[in-house]
Amino acid sequence: MKALFFKEIRSFLNSLVGYISIVVFLVTTGLFLWLFEMKTNVLNGGEASLKGLFYLAPYVFMFLIPAITMRSFSEEHKNGTMEMLLTKPITDLGIILAKYAAGVVLVILALLPTLIYYYAVIQLGEVKGNIDHAATWGGYIGLLLLGMTFVAIGIFASSITKNQIIAFLVAVLLSFVVYIGFQYMADNFIAPWDMFFIKLSVQEHYLSMQKGVIDSRDVVYYLSAIAVFILSTKISLQSRFW
Repeated sequence: MKALFFKEIRSFLNSLVGYISIVVFLVTTGLFLWLFEMKTNVLNGGEASLKGLFYLAPYVFMFLIPAITMRSFSEEHKNGTMEMLLTKPITDLGIILAKYAAGVVLVILALLPTLIYYYAVIQLGEVKGNIDHAATWGGYIGLLLLGMTFVAIGIFASSITKNQIIAFLVAVLLSFVVYIGFQYMADNFIAPWDMFFIKLSVQEHYLSMQKGVIDSRDVVYYLSAIAVFILSTKISLQSRFW
């Protein structure tokens, strides 16, 4: 499993995919946070906060993470190396977790440079350091968990098709549904269905963590969602025997 994990990391870093994804994420968030005259602009927000980053990042992740993960299993199928991979002394779950962990590492590498934004906001405040640190770190934790969920979705989408474009589109669609779709239904359904969809909404749990209080229910929700998609990927791989 460790060997496959490092192979996946090298695969990302030896190609342009990993670097382009990180650069696109940083450039996009940077432009909207510091240059574009929009509500997400830190300088025009009237408060020392990274709310703009936490608002923008999920939408950027919704496209970038599927672009990263679409190769995970689709490329193995396309190149005919899937059967060879499955004969190695590693379980299906081990293969999935190795590819999943590599995707998560790339998400972390994309988030780490944004700590510069955090430092900049601390320094630019009317009173230096006048920022809600708890809310900021809660937002970062929520964003990391959200990225991890999108990686699990992307891995699953890649396991069900040999076509990378289809894998990308399926992952984008599923990410859109879990982040926006359930929230939309929660806003438009009447009780008790509204509460049902609120509990399913990734966005609801993500916004909750931005308040600076890490509720165990939110963490359990994310871990459960990740487990569901990883299990679904395992079932997808095992279906080759059916």
